[in-house]
Amino acid sequence: MTTTSTVAFRVRALPAEVLDRVRTTGVDAFGNRVERITAEGGDPLRCCLRNAESGEDLLLFGYQPPLPASPYREVGAVLAHAAPCAGPADVSSYPPDWRGRPQVLRAYDARGWIHDATSVHDGQDPEGAIAELLAEPDVVQVHSRNVAWGCYMFTITRAG
Repeated sequence: MTTTSTVAFRVRALPAEVLDRVRTTGVDAFGNRVERITAEGGDPLRCCLRNAESGEDLLLFGYQPPLPASPYREVGAVLAHAAPCAGPADVSSYPPDWRGRPQVLRAYDARGWIHDATSVHDGQDPEGAIAELLAEPDVVQVHSRNVAWGCYMFTITRAG
């Protein structure tokens, strides 16, 4: 069953300046060496918000999504193209390649603290799940995260 309730939102991939710095220096923001790997296929790319095709050159590195200083700031591994790419095709809708992929939708308030609205969705109606979270007035951003590994996927904010 799908929900018809929607809300305008914006999907934010990894910032271009972060990707440029990692690609240029070969280290992440924490001084860790970036790992170069070859995609197996289906790897979730945080630069363009699609699944990698088998054989693509990728970077694996630590990333800390922007949040105010709080106990809930985390660093996690992310994958991105080794060479610059065009970025997401559309930032006003859920990434098509990730439909059907269960995700944790971790809601945050203005302090950078995890909000009680945080939930897990099965990937079938991400817009409905996002609408429910953004209907909470104290929620200022939502991080989509991998269910099993907890890895950061992208940030969702209200449009506008």
